[in-house]
Amino acid sequence: MNIKDESRRGHLFPIKTSAAFDTYWRFAAERQAVYFRRLKERSGPWTNDPIIGAHKFTNAYRAADRVSQFLIRNVIYRNDLSVKAEEVFFRLILFKIFNKIETWELLESELGEISYKEYSFEKYDAILSKAMSEKHRIYSAAYIMPPGGSAFGHKSKHQNHLRLIELMMKDGLAKKLSKLKRMQPGFELLRNYPTIGDFLAYQFITDVNYSEITDFSEMDFVIPGPGARDGIRKCFIDGAGLNEAEIIRLMVDNQEREFERLGLSFESLFGRRLQLIDCQNLFCEVDKYCRVAHPEIAGLSGRTRIKQKFTPTADPLVPWFPPKWGINSRISVMSENATKSICKNFESSRKLSRPILKLRSK
Repeated sequence: MNIKDESRRGHLFPIKTSAAFDTYWRFAAERQAVYFRRLKERSGPWTNDPIIGAHKFTNAYRAADRVSQFLIRNVIYRNDLSVKAEEVFFRLILFKIFNKIETWELLESELGEISYKEYSFEKYDAILSKAMSEKHRIYSAAYIMPPGGSAFGHKSKHQNHLRLIELMMKDGLAKKLSKLKRMQPGFELLRNYPTIGDFLAYQFITDVNYSEITDFSEMDFVIPGPGARDGIRKCFIDGAGLNEAEIIRLMVDNQEREFERLGLSFESLFGRRLQLIDCQNLFCEVDKYCRVAHPEIAGLSGRTRIKQKFTPTADPLVPWFPPKWGINSRISVMSENATKSICKNFESSRKLSRPILKLRSK
């Protein structure tokens, strides 16, 4: 870092940052720009950044990612499914345990309506066991779910996780969460369950909060994950005594100032600022980005390459977010042609989609 760069970041004194700190903001601005370009333009390229163009990175806003969007529109807010808190929670936690769209679609195609009222361990186990026997992946690679055998006694991971869901439902967890006013107590309730550590509890309470079960502010509370801690280490030479959660809050509080300092145009999520969960995720993504952009800056894990390459998926749908955020009415940034094309896809997505995971007939 040269003297000029150091003096430009003097407003953070006595905190000392590395070159990766500015990269954090540049990455956030460009990744968000790619998100909007993809909504407006059917075909790429959507960026001139060779690292973002070649590798897979999540969106700047967690709720805008493909899996989160599916959860919000196809699992939580479904006109054809029950809106009772117990049922919404059952669908939500079932989806998130596997965190894989194809697994949800498989269960829905085999069972019809997904509901706790009609839940049967034997039925769910049979479907998932058959999928596993046919070499299908039923869990996402986004994060690792502990197997849970020591807690529930089954040999198969998915069987233990079905028992975990049963335990949560038996405890009336949805009702307990609905009575809370802040996110941290909800996080603590989830963390008390077998196989659920800090990282998963924070991810799950964030997902629950997309629903109407709770109404926490995403600015209440944050838990840095392993990737975020790696990113923080790369961006900060000296945090001046701030812990990792406080550093994430610092990023949220100073976002407009930092974008302006660097001359960056950042288009927020239809007026919604980056929240704690988003800045936490951005640290994780910047950790990966810096493996190529700043290989000389060491993190905690020692990883030196980005594993996942970028491959375009289907055209993105019209974005849709929890109604309580009050931003869905502002979604009018797409061109008329792009909107018509995307809306056509949106209408088809409201129907049951044909699952990628299909079980062979006996």
